Amino acid sequence: MGEKYPWFQNPIPRFQNYNFGSSSSHHQHQHHGLVVEDQQQQENNMMIKEQDRLLPIANVGRIMKNILPPNAKISKEAKETMQECVSEFISFVTGEASDKCHKEKRKTVNGDDICWAMANLGFDVYAEQLKKYLNRYRVVEGERANNYHGKGGPKSSPDT
Repeated sequence: MGEKYPWFQNPIPRFQNYNFGSSSSHHQHQHHGLVVEDQQQQENNMMIKEQDRLLPIANVGRIMKNILPPNAKISKEAKETMQECVSEFISFVTGEASDKCHKEKRKTVNGDDICWAMANLGFDVYAEQLKKYLNRYRVVEGERANNYHGKGGPKSSPDT
C-alpha cells in the first residue's frame, strides 16, 4: 500500500498544519527579525479537543456491528482504532476537497468536491460509487421537495 499511496504513510493529520483559533495570551519572540511563537503556544493553537476531532465511538461501533454476524463481539480497542482511522480518513479527504475550494475561491465544500478529492487521492473505485450514490440522493431529495412543495404543501391522501 505504501508504494501505491505514499501520501497515506504520513501519520500526522493534515489539520495539524493549520492554526485553529488564537489565544489572547499569544506568546511571540523576535529572533533575527522573525516572529517566533513559543513551542507551547504552537501546540496549544494546534490542539483540538479529541471529541471534536473524532466521530462518536458509539456510531463507529454500530457501523462495525452492522457488517458482522449477530454473535460477534468487538473490543473497545478495535472500536477506538477504527474511530481514529475513519476520522483521519474523513479529515484527509475533506482537506483535499477544501484545498480545491480554496483555490477556486469558494467557501462551501459540496458532494462533488468530495468525489473529486477521493478520485484525486487515488480512491477512484470509491469515488465512482460515491458519485452514483450522490446522484441518486439528489434525485430522491428532488422528488421529496417536489412532493412537499407541490400545490397545498404535502400531498394528502384521498381519505382526508
